[in-house]
Amino acid sequence: MNAPIKAAHTLSPLLLHARFPLSGVPRLGFVRIPGQSRRLGSKMAWSLDKCDNKLDVVREATVAHAPEAIEALKSGKVIAVPTDTLYGFACDACSAEAVNRIYEIKGRKHMSPLAICVGDVSDIERFAVTNHLPHGLLDSLLPGPVTVILKRGESSILEKSLNPGLDSIGVRVPDCNFIRVIARGSRSALALTSANLSGLPSSVCIKDFENLWEHCAYVYDGGVLPSGPAGSTIVDLTKLGSYKILRPGSAEAETVAILERHSLSEEKSEA
Repeated sequence: MNAPIKAAHTLSPLLLHARFPLSGVPRLGFVRIPGQSRRLGSKMAWSLDKCDNKLDVVREATVAHAPEAIEALKSGKVIAVPTDTLYGFACDACSAEAVNRIYEIKGRKHMSPLAICVGDVSDIERFAVTNHLPHGLLDSLLPGPVTVILKRGESSILEKSLNPGLDSIGVRVPDCNFIRVIARGSRSALALTSANLSGLPSSVCIKDFENLWEHCAYVYDGGVLPSGPAGSTIVDLTKLGSYKILRPGSAEAETVAILERHSLSEEKSEA
């Protein structure tokens, strides 16, 4: 029984007694405000329904819930997922409509690029140019809290409307089983960005972006993420033999050590 109906059943005897008092029972002093009770009742029902609907979208981030997440992505929906750094909004990177929806949810300008997420390191070459990189470099960096910036290349199967005007793309393979299972099952790349309004702090638990749940097909709860709000380390690997750290993120020291172990040198900023 939903809350408004239950409340009505509870109140009915009281209202009956107020109109036709029982012997020995004092009359209740209700003051009727014309036209108000119906509006208040509908408002209460609406509030409870809205609360129920918000909770309906929340799921545990477990493999058991992966099929419905994959289906939502294939249908052009946006979902919220945990990664190894922050919570993110994800959609099919090859769906222009879904990508546009993410920008709308975040209130983000379309000129701000989105990264993509794939299930395995071996998938990256479908979406970006990797043949200029030292052997084993990507396998040493990923899966992990690192975003690698690579050239898209002519053979990339990414939707052309994703990050228009840019010939590079940020690629992630998070060290998080749930999102990797979803990415594999989608047989595509996921457009991925932090789950927050543009310009506001990033989210390390689903409560941090509760005001945006209603815009998602599902919100997958992986608990409080331990890495904090720093996000992934972003490194530009578009140039042969060099790297450039664009954002320190949560794994800068480890990332630099791996890059230099593979004989890459840091690109010096122009004066």
